[in-house]
Amino acid sequence: MSTLAAFMILSSGDNCPPMLEKRMYDSWKSIMELYMQNREHGRMILESVEHDPLIWPTIEENGVTRTKKYEELSVTEKIQADCDLKATNIILQGLPSDVYSLERECKLYDAFDKFAHIKGESLHQYYLRFTQLINDINIYKMKLEQFQVNTKFLNSLPPEWSKFATDVKLVRDLHTANFDQLHAYLEQHELYANEVCIMCERNQDPLALVANHQMTPSQFNTYQSSYNNPQFQQ
Repeated sequence: MSTLAAFMILSSGDNCPPMLEKRMYDSWKSIMELYMQNREHGRMILESVEHDPLIWPTIEENGVTRTKKYEELSVTEKIQADCDLKATNIILQGLPSDVYSLERECKLYDAFDKFAHIKGESLHQYYLRFTQLINDINIYKMKLEQFQVNTKFLNSLPPEWSKFATDVKLVRDLHTANFDQLHAYLEQHELYANEVCIMCERNQDPLALVANHQMTPSQFNTYQSSYNNPQFQQ
C-alpha cells in the first residue's frame, strides 16, 4: 500500500485526483482513498466521505435558532468544514464528464415526471415552461415518445381544462401530433376555461361543475367550429 501511495506522488497524484474508469470502481476507490490520505488533514477528508459531513451547529439569537456562520465555528469545526469541501471537490474532479450528464438526465426525467401546472399560471406560461423542459431534454438526446410528451402536456393541466384535454385526445393522434399544435387548439378556448376556473373556485366540487357546466350557444358554436380549423387539423 505504501508503494502505491509513493507511485501516486511520483506520478503527480498530489496535483490531480485519479479519474474514474468504468468497470474499475474498486481500484479507483482504493487509489482515491490513498490520494485523500495524502492531503493535509487527510484522515478527516476521508472520514467526510465514509461518514457524514459536519452537521453545522446552531446558535440561539434573540429567541431564534439559526445555523452558525463559518466565522462563528470553532477551530476544529472550521477544519472539518474545509475538509468536507475538499472531499467533495476531490470526488468531482475524479468523475468523467459523462457522469455529470447522467446526473443531469436523471434530474430532467424527474422534472418531467413531476411537471405540473402552477396555480395562477396562464396557459401560455404553462406552455413556455413545458417547452423549456422538453428543449433541455432534447439537448441531452434523451428518449421520450411523442405520445408520452403529449399525454403529459394534457394530463398536467388543471381541472378546468379537463373537457378540452379529453376532446383533444379524441380528435388528435397523440402519436403523431406535437404539443405545439395541442397548445394552439387549447389557446382558442382559454377564455371559457378561465370562466370555468372562476366558477370552480366558488363550488365545493369543481370536477362535478366542469362535468355539468353547459356552454352558451355562442360558446358552443365557437367550440364546434374549432374542430374544422385547418390549423388544428393539419
